[in-house]
Parts: sequence; structure tokens; C-alpha cells
Amino acid sequence: MNPFHFSTRRLVSQIYCGLKPASSKKQRICFEMARPSSNMVDFREVFAKAKHIAIITGAGVSAESGVPTFRGAGGYWRKWQAQELATPEAFARNPSRVWEFYHYRRELMMSKHPNPAHISIAECETRLSKQGRSVVVITQNIDELHRKAGTKHLLEIHGSLFKTRCTSCGNVTENYKSPICPALAGKGAPGPEAKDAGIPVEDLPRCEDCSGLLRPHVVWFGETLDSDILTAVEKELEICDLCLVVGTSSLVYPAAMFAPQVSARGVPVAEFNMQSTPATDKFSFHFAGPCGTTLPPALARHETEIIS
Repeated sequence: MNPFHFSTRRLVSQIYCGLKPASSKKQRICFEMARPSSNMVDFREVFAKAKHIAIITGAGVSAESGVPTFRGAGGYWRKWQAQELATPEAFARNPSRVWEFYHYRRELMMSKHPNPAHISIAECETRLSKQGRSVVVITQNIDELHRKAGTKHLLEIHGSLFKTRCTSCGNVTENYKSPICPALAGKGAPGPEAKDAGIPVEDLPRCEDCSGLLRPHVVWFGETLDSDILTAVEKELEICDLCLVVGTSSLVYPAAMFAPQVSARGVPVAEFNMQSTPATDKFSFHFAGPCGTTLPPALARHETEIIS
């Protein structure tokens, strides 16, 4: 039996999207290993030999493009943190407020661009594909900056700001309208003095098929991740021979357990982050600093690569 397959299935079936794992102390996996290396030459040797590379990305990689993380000090929209708005309960209580929050984020993303970290990942995927090697990006981000950068093999485990789902018929649709509906035009100001627009529910985004109320097609706190996406993630992590963790806090589950599970089966894992995380000591490498600075040289063409 594949140990990764078993443990992931068991844990994912019990864990919802959130900041804390639902597993008991007995289910937590403990690792004992040396402190991770920050030797780029050693990492590059491993990178040169890897055939299937999995790159797990989080909010840190997009923060360098000016995307708010809504975490930590100052991580508020008006007087709320994301955890207070990105829930089914918040949407049921006040769909107008939640749509204002997501309208603000959608409009903001229209002006944001991929940074060197996004671009180096996309360029690495393109280059290695010509050598019979693969790169998959497993992202927790909903901003589509990896798509803008040109990444093709992409698994967006938390959904996308630019997709909607009908609360009545369940239809999922790409939506890049600006504004997404007339009633939201000019709404969503983030400052603490801004007042709720109080938009009537009938004027919020509606389904073109059945006229039902639309919601953002993102995974909210307390919701389970899409089982098909999780299955695809599982398959990629089972075959990868190198894993990179880029700009993630390793606090949001179940994504926080992906890289430790890979490391547990002896696969090298390299973390690129501004600071250490709760998972850092489980990994082979740790490179501190902005991802846009540390990642491009790590993924650049290796001298042993043969370009046809």
C-alpha cells in the first residue's frame, strides 16, 4: 500500500479548509531530521535530476505583486478579517457585504501582474516540458496570477476569484466582468470608515441559466475541498521526485500537510519563504527571503540541461 495515498485519504476525508487541522494528536505525523540546508548549489544538483516537480504556492508569492493577504496585523477589509467574511454563514447573513468584499478583490486583481516568482515557475514548466520533465503548480491562491504568468499545469485547490457558482443550479462559470453586476459598480471600498452598500439580494450577481444567486467559486473556511482536485493533487504528489513550497505559511489545512507527507516518503522538499514556518524542520532545504528573489535562480536552466 502506498503510505502517502493512505494517509492523505484518511486525513483529507476529515479535514475542512481552515487554519487548524481537525486531526487528533495521535494522527499528527512527527519527523526527526537535521535542520534544512540553505545551500543553493546542493539544491540545484537535486533540481537537475528531478523528472516530476510539484510546486505548492501560497499567499506569499502573490504578496510580492501587491496582493493583500488579509492575514496578520493590518489584514482587514473594513473592520473584518477574511475569516469573518469567507464563510457560508457570512454569505447567508449578508450576501451584499460578502459580494462587496469579493468585488473589491476582483477589481484589485485586474491591475496586478505576475512577479518574477510566478514568471520563473511558468518558464521552468515550459523549458522542462521540452526535456520530457514535468512541473505542476498546486496553489492555494485564488488570484489567477499563475495563469497570467503562463503556467499550464495548474491545480487551484481553493478556486478562483474569476469563477462563480450558482447557489440554485450549481453551475460554475468563468466571469471576468468588471463590475460583475451593475449594483456593485463603485462599491467595496476597503477603508474602515466605508459603509455597507446594503444591495438588495435580487440585484446581486445572478445566474444566466436559472436566475439564482451567484457566489464566488472559492473554498470558504469550513468547506471541504473539491474531491476531484484533491484526487489530482494526490496523484501528482505520489509521483513527484522534488517538491517546492513557495510563499506559504503552512498553517492552512489541508494544504499544510501536502509537503510534509511528501517529505515523509524521502522526497526532497525545498521551502522558499520570508521566514521559517511550523513545517520548516521537516524539509531538506529552506531559502529565506522574497520568493521573487530566491526562486528565479533556483529554477533557472541548469548547466546539464540539454535544450533542443
